[in-house]
Amino acid sequence: MLNTGTSQSELSRLSGVWQSSISQFLSGRVHLSDEQLDRLLSCMGYRLEVVWRPVLPDLTRSEWRSWRLHRRLSTHLTRSSLEQWRPTIERNLERLRSTVRGQPHLRNLDRWESLLDRGDVTGLHRILTGLDRDSIEMREVSPVGGLLANEERLEVLQMAG
Repeated sequence: MLNTGTSQSELSRLSGVWQSSISQFLSGRVHLSDEQLDRLLSCMGYRLEVVWRPVLPDLTRSEWRSWRLHRRLSTHLTRSSLEQWRPTIERNLERLRSTVRGQPHLRNLDRWESLLDRGDVTGLHRILTGLDRDSIEMREVSPVGGLLANEERLEVLQMAG
């Protein structure tokens, strides 16, 4: 918009998108789909080009270690194993609730509990293997400690070495 000298109200008139929606997008309160963004950009003489390429995230040594351990546990996660693990996870959640303070940790404990209550295996796989900031923060208060067999745990840690 700066490059083309296009105001929010002008972009609204050109695109048919409400000015308030454009304002919310620019402030980060609303996310546009690629198609919506391409539509707005085309009104200013641009096209959206999305390039898909693998990017190695910038994680600390501790975050990589946690990801590797949780990733290994994810290979064992099924509906059946989740039910077997439920008592351990519930005990771990209770223990964490008595020691953890502050946000986002308390909110993330609620989210772990909700995933467990719903039996959301797919959601749990996403948290166990995700490299996004949200998944990393969820693993900081992970209630799945003690579920991975010790020899597997040691193998993962040696490989991470």
